[in-house]
Amino acid sequence: MNQYVPENPLIVQGDHTILVEVAAPRYAEVRDRLQAFAELVKSPEHVHSYRITPLSIWNACAAEISTQWILDTLREFAKYPVPDHVLHEITDFASRYGRLRLERADGGLILVADEAPLAEEISRHRAAGPLLGERLSDSIFQVDPALRGRLKQALVKAGFPAQDLAGYVRGDDLEVALRTLTGGGRPFSLRDYQRRAVRSFYARGEAEGGSGVVVLPCGAGKTIVAMGVMAELQCSTLILTTGITASRQWMREILDKTSLEEHQIGEYSGHNKEVRPVTVATYNIMTYRRSGEDGEFLHLDLFDRRNWGLIIYDEVHLLPAPVFQVTASLQARRRLGLTATLVREDGREDDVFALIGPKKADVPWRELESQGWIATARCCEMRVPLPASQRMSYATADPRAKARLAAENPCKPPLVRRILDRHRGQPTLIIGTYVDQLKRLGDELDIPVLTGATSQEVREDCYSRFKSGRLKTLAVSKIANFSVDLPDAAVAIQISGTFGSRQEEAQRLGRVLRPKEDGNQAHFYSLVSRDTVEQDFALKRQLFLCEQGYKYRIEDLSGDLQPVGAAEGAPQ
Repeated sequence: MNQYVPENPLIVQGDHTILVEVAAPRYAEVRDRLQAFAELVKSPEHVHSYRITPLSIWNACAAEISTQWILDTLREFAKYPVPDHVLHEITDFASRYGRLRLERADGGLILVADEAPLAEEISRHRAAGPLLGERLSDSIFQVDPALRGRLKQALVKAGFPAQDLAGYVRGDDLEVALRTLTGGGRPFSLRDYQRRAVRSFYARGEAEGGSGVVVLPCGAGKTIVAMGVMAELQCSTLILTTGITASRQWMREILDKTSLEEHQIGEYSGHNKEVRPVTVATYNIMTYRRSGEDGEFLHLDLFDRRNWGLIIYDEVHLLPAPVFQVTASLQARRRLGLTATLVREDGREDDVFALIGPKKADVPWRELESQGWIATARCCEMRVPLPASQRMSYATADPRAKARLAAENPCKPPLVRRILDRHRGQPTLIIGTYVDQLKRLGDELDIPVLTGATSQEVREDCYSRFKSGRLKTLAVSKIANFSVDLPDAAVAIQISGTFGSRQEEAQRLGRVLRPKEDGNQAHFYSLVSRDTVEQDFALKRQLFLCEQGYKYRIEDLSGDLQPVGAAEGAPQ
């Protein structure tokens, strides 16, 4: 196509970036397509920027998205002709996926290249070459099974990701069936998108399946997808979670929705050390050292304590480095990663691809919202000024102190009260990063505050009262960022965040996305100090959610709030 199409939203540039005009008539249509093969970089009000990378194309290939579909999408929605070299380079990126294959042969592991020159190039590669064993032919190498993961990491970084067709160990047998009625007597079955995710991961039990990541928004049932996989595989399973609250939620869900019984499920944590056919452990216990940073990891042997057939990594975007290292040696076991966003703030998305596996399913959030599977969310960024008494302190502070001064702006508590009045009676979470700020607010509002120092018993009691409706407002620190099931939460008020963390923003919105029995509307408020670094952080934090189609309404409260401690501190 060599013509100018003014109504089309895309401008594809020669540096592999794509500019997308948000106001264009076909914007919504193309946004969901772009997610399949490009990464969102910036999302200001009018023009969003995406980037095509080798990893984004390889994930698309692994999800069986054809190269032709990607090229056709760019051509169909482009305002101007797509540069020829970009089309050629996308084709080249895609062609690299699968040119190297890990396979089984005579009981051993081999790496097979599709041609001798590529095999020679890999053999000379500084990182990949030393991991290869004996050269069996012009294009085949022996591989030490213990180096399977490290080799895959090296090959991704070399630009030629290996397609792993070497298969998996069976693991100990375990009979698992999904219930048709939950333990509470409610009808239960997999939703269509959950069934597709299970099917994509399982791949009929063949070597093409068995490792990879399922990306679904919070509240969309990632745990249920995992149970569907367990029912397909019928094997012992190790589940790694973000904390003890998440572990116990997993255990309750498994008992409620599968045929497994209590004696078959073990909790491996700081409280209990049970190793059973299904064992649920925390990342914290797996990375615990006796003697600080240089000490030995005491519990990593859990990976070898049973013949696991499946390892599930909950919130895989948080996978800590020591578990990455062990996972490199666990490539013969099936691995399922679950997450709401593959964004990692440490940039190790390629290691997730190499060691856990490629993206197997990714359903756009707004698609599930339109079908009623998650709540409809309204996002609002509320900008408040720093009080005059703090402006000079802010101006002279170092960058980290600036961030904290902005986050703990004393004009925020009156705004929290105003929002609570606006949504009086609705279950509301107040979420923040700084514990002192939360405690002050908890004292003012006379509400419980849960932090990392709160005992598990107190946490469970507050969560229970919140779920039952006896407690309407709860303040939580970063402990509630992940895997906390509070299905009736309808309002979230974020008073401070961890710098520009996109994953944190997505997870915090996720706290209110579970479908509601009484209506299906959720509200997410982010309180930001105007003209500070916090406003800059907010733009970055919102990036992933903008990719999913969410828009933030901006409310600028310039002078109608007085800081706590002022003569008239009550909300207007």
